[in-house]
Amino acid sequence: MNSYTIIGLMSGTSMDGVDLTLASYEKSEKGKWSYRLINYESFSYTNDLKSKLSTLTSLPAAQLFEFDRELGRYFGELVNQFIEKYTIDKTNIDAIASHGHTVFHQPEKGYTVQIGSGIEIALKTDIKVINDFRSKDVALGGQGAPLVPIGDKLLFNDLADAFLNIGGFTNISLPNQQPILAFDISPGNLPLNEVMKKNFGLAYDPNGRFASEGKIDQQLLEKLNCLEYYNQNGPKSLGTEWLEAHFNPLLYNRNPHDLLRTLVEHIALQISIVLNEHNVKQLAITGGGALNTFLVDRIKDLSVAEIIELEQHTIEFKEAIVFGFLGALYLAGENNILKEVTGARASSKSGTLHLP
Repeated sequence: MNSYTIIGLMSGTSMDGVDLTLASYEKSEKGKWSYRLINYESFSYTNDLKSKLSTLTSLPAAQLFEFDRELGRYFGELVNQFIEKYTIDKTNIDAIASHGHTVFHQPEKGYTVQIGSGIEIALKTDIKVINDFRSKDVALGGQGAPLVPIGDKLLFNDLADAFLNIGGFTNISLPNQQPILAFDISPGNLPLNEVMKKNFGLAYDPNGRFASEGKIDQQLLEKLNCLEYYNQNGPKSLGTEWLEAHFNPLLYNRNPHDLLRTLVEHIALQISIVLNEHNVKQLAITGGGALNTFLVDRIKDLSVAEIIELEQHTIEFKEAIVFGFLGALYLAGENNILKEVTGARASSKSGTLHLP
C-alpha cells in the first residue's frame, strides 16, 4: 500500500489568502486512492502583500523575481506556523505540494507563471517541496489547467455528478464522463471582489447581499454573454489577462449595485448553461463563491441540478487537499495531470522537486 503525508498549499487568484492542509493519501492494494484530512488552516494576506500581489503583472522582471523569493519565504513561514500550531511532527511529512500564485497564464503562447519560490519554502521549512505543476503540461501543448479534476476523479467521484469551484474564476469537472471533462466556465470572485473593494471598501460581497439589492443591466448582460470565449469548446482556461483585455472594459461607468447584480446573473447563467447541457443531476460546489448564497440560489434557479451539501472544510479546502494529492501522485511516480482535461499531447507526472 502506498501512503504519503503531504501539506497542500494553495494561493488562489482571488487573493483572499493561503490555504494549508495536512492530509494522508493512501492507495489500496486494489488501486483505489483515499485521503484523510488531519489539519487545515487559512491565512489571510497582509495588506502589504495584497498590494504587491495586485500589481504583479506590471512589475519589471527583476522585481518580479525578487518577489518570487519573498513570497516563497512567506509561504515557508506560514507552513512553520501551521506545524507549530498543530504540533505536527516534521519527520512524518513527505513533502509540501504548493500551487504557487499565478501571475501570467497564456498557454496559447506556451507559458504559465506561478510564483512563490519552491526552494525558499524548502529551505525555510526543511521539508521537500513540489511545485510548478502547470508548466510541463503547457509544454506538452495543454492548457495547464484545470488540475483539480484528477482529485475529483480519484478522491471525490462518489459525492456528485459534477464539481463546480467558484474561486477567482469558475471551473467545472465532470469526472464520471468518458473521457473526463473539465474546463474554466467564466470569471468568478475576481470581478465581484474588485467591485466591492472599489465601491464599498469591502473584500467581498457577504452572502451576495449587495448584488441582491441591484437590478440587472440587460444591455451589459447581453454583451458579457456574447464574449467569444463562451463559444469555444474545451479544453479551455481563463487568466487575468483575458479579464483585462475582454471582460473588464465592459464594466466601466456602471451603478455598483446593478453591476454586481448583473455579474452574478452572468456567472450563474454561464454555469447553468454548462450544467443543463451536460444534464448534471447532482452538483457539489466549493471555493469562496460557494458561500455567496445569492449566487448559489441563482444557479439553483437556472439549472436542473440539485446542490449537494458538503462539509465546510471540504468546501473551503478542497483545492489545497487536491494539490496535496498531486504531490502524493508525483511521489508515487504516477501521472497527476490528465490530457483529456487539459488538451495536452500526453498525460504527465508534473511538478518540480526542491530538496532542502
